[in-house]
Amino acid sequence: MSIKVKLVSSTNRQPTPLISHAALACYGPEKPKWGREIDIDARLWGTGHHTTFQHYFLSFFIEGISVGDVTLGLHLASPFYNSSQRSGRFCGGMFASPDLPAIRRYIKIFWPKVSTPTLKAIDAYVNFGVTVFQENIAPATKMAQRLIGQERPFANDKYKEQNGPKIAQEQLRMFIPLIFPTGLLYTVNLSALAAMYRSARTPVMKALTEKMATEVIKKHPELAFLFGPKTKKQDWAMSVPGKEPETKTSPLLVAHEIFGEKKLTLPNPEDTNPLDCLHFDPAFMGNATGGIFTRIILSLATMGQNQRHRTLSRSQPSFTGNFYLPPIAHGLGLGQKALELMARWQKISTSVPSTLAMVLAPYGAMVAYDTFGNFNALIHEHSKRLCWCAQEEISELSRQLRLAIGQSRGHESSLLQLFEPPCYRTGKCAEGARYCGRDIAQRKKGDYFPKRQV
Repeated sequence: MSIKVKLVSSTNRQPTPLISHAALACYGPEKPKWGREIDIDARLWGTGHHTTFQHYFLSFFIEGISVGDVTLGLHLASPFYNSSQRSGRFCGGMFASPDLPAIRRYIKIFWPKVSTPTLKAIDAYVNFGVTVFQENIAPATKMAQRLIGQERPFANDKYKEQNGPKIAQEQLRMFIPLIFPTGLLYTVNLSALAAMYRSARTPVMKALTEKMATEVIKKHPELAFLFGPKTKKQDWAMSVPGKEPETKTSPLLVAHEIFGEKKLTLPNPEDTNPLDCLHFDPAFMGNATGGIFTRIILSLATMGQNQRHRTLSRSQPSFTGNFYLPPIAHGLGLGQKALELMARWQKISTSVPSTLAMVLAPYGAMVAYDTFGNFNALIHEHSKRLCWCAQEEISELSRQLRLAIGQSRGHESSLLQLFEPPCYRTGKCAEGARYCGRDIAQRKKGDYFPKRQV
């Protein structure tokens, strides 16, 4: 298991004339003539006029990177990217069997001082988590299909057959360590890539951005100056708590502060579905000046999902020392297995570098961080997440935020309209063939936002 990086596409103009053209558009009263070039290093890069470099985009296919080094590295801090990652929910083969020699190679490449006895302990730890997954995936699938029938009365047999395995894998992957490999298409502009290269704070991120820079320079040697000598950066990693782990059967969200709601402009369904236009429509510009601060505690699996909403701001995360046990895993009585998995991870963490310990964490390890979203960002995030096509844990966080607003601002507050899936307002499912089977008529009576199991 080693990381492979291939530049698969880039802006269909050469970078130097494109960047020069952008700069000359700023400096002259008329449209500049295409092909006229300036010294982009001295006149633009060295003087900080870096927006001109953002006209040039690159797409890389990255294969063999661990899930942990995506969630806690590639996607951690920067919002300036687009990413399409292999899904841990949909790709059934991801956890079928661990390629222990490949995982060992990955560790040896990036953490070469890890001892042989520790590598054997890591093998046993990975095998333990995978065994729990494999031994329980069949009963978990049956339980998921049964729970679908209970919670979604209009789900047909085909829906249960197709989605039971997906939901079972989604919940049982909590036992899989994040060191497992994944692949993704990653698109970024030139100045963002240069900043990532200089800011890399883990062995994998340093090597990955080096590979990306090499791919760019191979195609465009004139851009080598973007990737000059790095300032030596101390490695960053979340520390693994030594506390006795506990299992938690729910994530947690606390709303710290809500402000600016008096200026809130509520959208109509067509403003957000199927295409969200709120960040582009002047009518909703005022929504960007108000928002909500929250504290959330959730699994690493759902943190990775949460990162897809890049218009939200997040603080640096920290491990809580606890394990998220989803409803199906809880129903199968896997709490003791979860605690044993956590204990094995904690023990290994005392004898490996902190950057490796971090990505050896199981998907179910819980982290805490603060978030801020303006109202436009929150409307986009939570209307998607209160749709039952969203995974259970992330939907529960949205449900908790909706409850917190109702308690703080009253159950008639217009703010609650921010936290409604399209079907709540219209009575029609927006997912088409992916209709979840829930009883949409419940929007007129009863609880439309129950705590879900699947």
